[in-house]
Amino acid sequence: MSDRPDLRVIQGTAALALADVETTDPLAYQAQCVGGWVASMVARGFSPITVEHDNAMVDRFLTWADKPAWELTPPDVDAVVAGLVARGTGAVTRRDYVTTFSQFFDYLLTRHAVDIEQRFGMRLVDPVDRFHAGRRVTDDTISRTPPTPARMDEFFEFVRGRMTMARKWSPWARDYALFRVLYHAGLRSAEAVALEPRDLHFDRGPFGKMHVRMGKAAKGSGPRPRWVPMLDDLALILRWHLDEVRPRFRAGGDTLFCDEGGGTLAPGTVRNRLRYLLRVEGRDRHERFSPHDLRHACATRNYERGVDLVAIQQMLGHWHVGTTMRYVSPSSTFIEEAYERALADTLSRLGQARSLEA
Repeated sequence: MSDRPDLRVIQGTAALALADVETTDPLAYQAQCVGGWVASMVARGFSPITVEHDNAMVDRFLTWADKPAWELTPPDVDAVVAGLVARGTGAVTRRDYVTTFSQFFDYLLTRHAVDIEQRFGMRLVDPVDRFHAGRRVTDDTISRTPPTPARMDEFFEFVRGRMTMARKWSPWARDYALFRVLYHAGLRSAEAVALEPRDLHFDRGPFGKMHVRMGKAAKGSGPRPRWVPMLDDLALILRWHLDEVRPRFRAGGDTLFCDEGGGTLAPGTVRNRLRYLLRVEGRDRHERFSPHDLRHACATRNYERGVDLVAIQQMLGHWHVGTTMRYVSPSSTFIEEAYERALADTLSRLGQARSLEA
């Protein structure tokens, strides 16, 4: 929208250029409300990336709706979602649009319902109902089988090979380290791009740990930080990235994984970059995967090799272990392999006991 608030997030504060508080222009008043909602997110401690992302989503949603939020009805929301479908927008992104708009509308209900009724004669009724929940259970991010360890080995071998041939070595090297982090540590894209060198603690614990300061928050709360171990020699890869790769990019902010100008990568850029790599790799569509699929692959791989489910929950930053269980997709031979491991362990203990008796 042309009257979108001018948001500048500087050291955790938001500067908002707001319209006259006495305005009777519905769109100008709505812009004030969006600005207030954004300011409330900053005050609650949401990361700048999340604030900008949600602000842009609400702005686009309201532009497509083409009327003030308090005039919207469920069919209006249906029309916006139908427009997203026509644009080829994925199910997860469509759900994000509806969820983010619903959070903004909840802010209107809490803080501006009386004022809106007095100014415009409209009583607020939430236009988002249970029929807008989306196909959450059957969404492909949950039901799609994550890439196997063998598939990931092939992918990383491909990236290493292209690294040695590429005219620009640095972006390929950065991508190699970045997607290693997503796969071995199970980070979300937004969490990974928010990492800074100071978040890497190589001497913490037996493997080293990353301090994920901008961990995804529950609704209504600020970032939820956590510590994630650098498993599978991830510490070696990150040391290499710090020493050999990051210095080749232009000086900029303190971002660990930066763009060629030294700026912070956006989560959308991470998705687009992975799509590009997979396209160059030349794999069939069913062999491709998303950054979020790498979280599922991380959970599944660690579960199959015997890591406790609660430990995986803490690693991924889930509030409930039930969420983590949905991320685990064991292979078709998981039961047989688990049985063989258990049998081998039992036979080993029996052999040790007999040798002691002898």
